[in-house]
Amino acid sequence: MRSRSIARTATRVTLGLALLAVPATAVAATASPGDRTAPPAHTAQPAPNATIAYTARAAVGLDDPAKKELAMQLVSSAENSSLDWKAQYQYIEDIGDRRGYTGGIIGFTSGTHDMLELVELYTKRKPDNVLAPYLPALRKVDGSDSHAGLDPNYPKDWRKAAQDPAFRKAQDDERDRVYFNPAVKQGKADGIGVLGQFAYYDAIVMHGDSDDKTSFSNIRKRALAKAKPPAQGGDEKTYLNAFLDARVWAMKQEEAHSDTSRVDTEQRVFLKNGNLDLHTPLAWKVYGDDYHIG
Repeated sequence: MRSRSIARTATRVTLGLALLAVPATAVAATASPGDRTAPPAHTAQPAPNATIAYTARAAVGLDDPAKKELAMQLVSSAENSSLDWKAQYQYIEDIGDRRGYTGGIIGFTSGTHDMLELVELYTKRKPDNVLAPYLPALRKVDGSDSHAGLDPNYPKDWRKAAQDPAFRKAQDDERDRVYFNPAVKQGKADGIGVLGQFAYYDAIVMHGDSDDKTSFSNIRKRALAKAKPPAQGGDEKTYLNAFLDARVWAMKQEEAHSDTSRVDTEQRVFLKNGNLDLHTPLAWKVYGDDYHIG
């Protein structure tokens, strides 16, 4: 299922096993040194070696290659009903959400600017590509659900471009620049671990970041009004619950986002289990489908 806030117009890896494009697919497990939990204030200070272990776990972020691979699969389970995110480079269709064409590994859309930026980057790197002739049309339809100048051959040419490593690399780079890197950077600044950084990433993927009330920044502001993140002395689980509450509120503001299972039966499950670093095995549901990694 694909959905995204129209506010995205204003925004701006590797376990190695091939995955089947079906639910309940397993991959290699990551190490599980234990949940990253700070000691209560009233307890004695931990032994030096325990402090070192805690610091080492906290230093691993969502940008760790194995954790990033998990993030790509988790998002793909919600965005494409598949763990095989690498199969999505060639994906493109109009899903009827008033955002025009949706395509690629993160659901770039012709109506919310990021698809235009992607094709511009691809053309900058490789001027003579099959999508370059569509740039004038993409600029005209940006901000709308129109297919004017794109039909009937744009989807066919997108799939052709997806066979080009340069186009796949452009998708990776735009995903990181616009969505993944900002989420991880803000998450680390807030002192939250891998799960929290993933919650930020998933929110930016769906809602984008802008002045819109349902954008990522305003979801975060809504959470900050309820709880402090660890960087401000708050409890990580309490803050993440506040952030997920704010995320659910934002999702319910638009019919296209009203199914909140990617929060309720995915992220909240990990949080309830205290799995703040997304250690495998992981089991969750999205839109009623079961998934498993590990």
